[in-house]
Amino acid sequence: MTDMESFRDAVTTWAAGGPGDPARELATQLGVRTVVLLEGLSDAAAVGALAAGRGRDLPAEGVCVLPMGGAMNVGRFARLLGPPGLGLRLTGLCDEGERGYYARGWERAGVARQEFFVCAADLEDELIRALGVTRMEELIRAEGDLRPLRTFLSQPAQRERTAQQRLRRFLGTKKGRKIHYGRVLVEALHPERVPAPLDDLLTSL
Repeated sequence: MTDMESFRDAVTTWAAGGPGDPARELATQLGVRTVVLLEGLSDAAAVGALAAGRGRDLPAEGVCVLPMGGAMNVGRFARLLGPPGLGLRLTGLCDEGERGYYARGWERAGVARQEFFVCAADLEDELIRALGVTRMEELIRAEGDLRPLRTFLSQPAQRERTAQQRLRRFLGTKKGRKIHYGRVLVEALHPERVPAPLDDLLTSL
């Protein structure tokens, strides 16, 4: 476990009702200056992959990428990490449907600048549009998931959806698949095709 992972775990324990001192001590020791609040692990995988591809070492820069286990938890994490708590800079990435959770979380934590980035539907949708259906199918084949994809596409419920919608749904049909493809899809992107919300987030750090 890296030092920044220890800080992330300490914050998660604190948010669940545990003690806050370990998180405070680690924040000071590690020089944490910014926390990126994300809904889940697939978003964290994508952010990590883009940072690595651009030669960035976010933990060394004092940046903690923190998946919260759901957007509804953002208010609790913002209070602990923002002005009422550790006083760290907060940013994040969310789906359009989660914008309200983030805005209210920032407001209730007294964050003067509401700095977070919003995906049109969700990050998977942004990545699929950036790559295109043909490239997505090539990547799925390369990852050994072509047979499960064909089985999924044969289901009657998928017939009325667009190709992009079907691919997006497919990524969520197996535990861990979205996390895996969060990295795979970002690594396959042409630098000029990185979705704006993801690009803007990393540029802001």
